[in-house]
Amino acid sequence: MTFQPVILAGGSGTRLWPLSRELYPKQFLPLIGEYSLLQDTLRRLDGIDGIAPPLVVCNEEHRFLAAEHLRQLGRKSAAIALEPVGRNTAPALTLAALMLARDGAADPVMLVMPADHVIRDAARFRSAVMRGAELAEQGCIVTFGIAPHSPLTGYGYIRKGARFAAGAGAPAFRIREFVEKPERARAQKMLATGQYLWNSGIFMMRASVWLRELRRYRPDIADQCEEARAGLTQDGDFCRPDAAAFARCPGESIDYAVMERMTDCQSQDGAADCVALPVEFGWTDLGAWAALWDVSERDERGNVLRGDVYAEAMSDSLVISQQRLVAAVGLKDVILIETADAVLAAHKDHTQDVKDMVERLRAAKRPEHAHHRRVNRPWGAYETIDTGERFQVKRLTIRPGEALSLQMHHHRAEHWVVVKGTARVTRGDEQMLLSENQSAYIPVGVKHRLENPGTLPLEVIEVQTGGYLEEDDIVRFDDRYNRD
Repeated sequence: MTFQPVILAGGSGTRLWPLSRELYPKQFLPLIGEYSLLQDTLRRLDGIDGIAPPLVVCNEEHRFLAAEHLRQLGRKSAAIALEPVGRNTAPALTLAALMLARDGAADPVMLVMPADHVIRDAARFRSAVMRGAELAEQGCIVTFGIAPHSPLTGYGYIRKGARFAAGAGAPAFRIREFVEKPERARAQKMLATGQYLWNSGIFMMRASVWLRELRRYRPDIADQCEEARAGLTQDGDFCRPDAAAFARCPGESIDYAVMERMTDCQSQDGAADCVALPVEFGWTDLGAWAALWDVSERDERGNVLRGDVYAEAMSDSLVISQQRLVAAVGLKDVILIETADAVLAAHKDHTQDVKDMVERLRAAKRPEHAHHRRVNRPWGAYETIDTGERFQVKRLTIRPGEALSLQMHHHRAEHWVVVKGTARVTRGDEQMLLSENQSAYIPVGVKHRLENPGTLPLEVIEVQTGGYLEEDDIVRFDDRYNRD
């Protein structure tokens, strides 16, 4: 049996702000252990017979992050499909299915996984995948349902219907009803019946089955995704659908677009069987800070403390320090997250509301909603150290063998000081090699490039001066990463 992982890595992760930002969302963060959530999603596929290289769907802005996280694991992808704008999971999956179907020449079973989940028992997960593949090969759309252990209100629920008799593996059930994030009182009543499962958001189905059912229920999404797929272009591993067609696609989740229309009471003649496979593999959707506290190892007072943290008379709390000493006294059920440019303090019962706070920051045009002080680039990263009227100071880190684009600026000059490694500098028609403690001056309007020809990371302090210092004052003449 051969099947195709489709990893949906396009989320923004606003409820895990300030660690998660629009340009560096939670799926790229190592929230549990040393690997990012995306990398853990890739690693749990190891050992599954017949598994193909994954197809990753992510936002255009995150393409180099996704590629770098794959590279760090030494993994190849079938492709990295780039969404020009976020349109939720149904269009993302449809784009992937259209790419995989290749005009009917192939029809793989797809294993559809969000990139931001935690699964503790990888062996049980792999067993569940093999059972799900058996059902999907028969034409079913399969969702993995998690046995609920408490009446959580941040998850969607599935009500089991009649037992679905197909194959000799673990039993599956027809889906009778979907319930989206119920209030606590209703969640308690549902839990008491024993008829409900948490909706994991992990699915298995053939590409053709998904495309057929989507066209049945949401032809508007199908039409726009097909138009976007028809205009697809390829840039190495990156695949770009037609941006205008994809932007016209309605934003909808897999559940709302198709799954909720396929329950026992609503299925149409000829529709695929929609079944839930109850599983137990230590699943958690890291949808809020309280969920991270819940899955993390805690001390004897129920605290999760990471970084330079001193705690006194504190219990059942999560404190993360990235840059500074954090001292907390007499707190209970608190979330406290410190980064270089923002601090979040919240009661554990209100962590779902962090998303609203981020929207306020966005409306106020605060940069903290979008990016960290350290900003990743395909060549490395830069970090703003200081800024003021007519000047800005940055620390650039360029990976070995990488280079910034050949570029110029209309409004600013730059001074580069090498603090570690060796730099190759292009300035107009001249080239020079700079070693530690040497510097170069780049006047306004002069073409220039900074490269790392060495085998160790290059660190450069860049001092910008001028009347306009924003990132959009860049004219690129040559760029190895194909950026505009």
